[in-house]
Amino acid sequence: MKTNKEIEPVEVFSGSIMECEMVKSLLENAEIECFLNNEFSGTIAPWIVSSGGVNSVKLVVSNLDFETAMIVVEEYKRNVKG
Repeated sequence: MKTNKEIEPVEVFSGSIMECEMVKSLLENAEIECFLNNEFSGTIAPWIVSSGGVNSVKLVVSNLDFETAMIVVEEYKRNVKG
């Protein structure tokens, strides 16, 4: 049985290595621990880790930080588009 206190990894963003590093920096500034998934293979051979090689690097946080992390990610996306 799961309890609400179990920590699980959750993907909050995917993109190129440069985009993920920028968002990772923003999350760390907000005191949210995170890590990159497929950092090397997604850069060297992105078609192996994702279909068509698009958005192959993934940014992962704890499920306990998910809501706060999504606020940071959405703000990043708004600023990039605008």
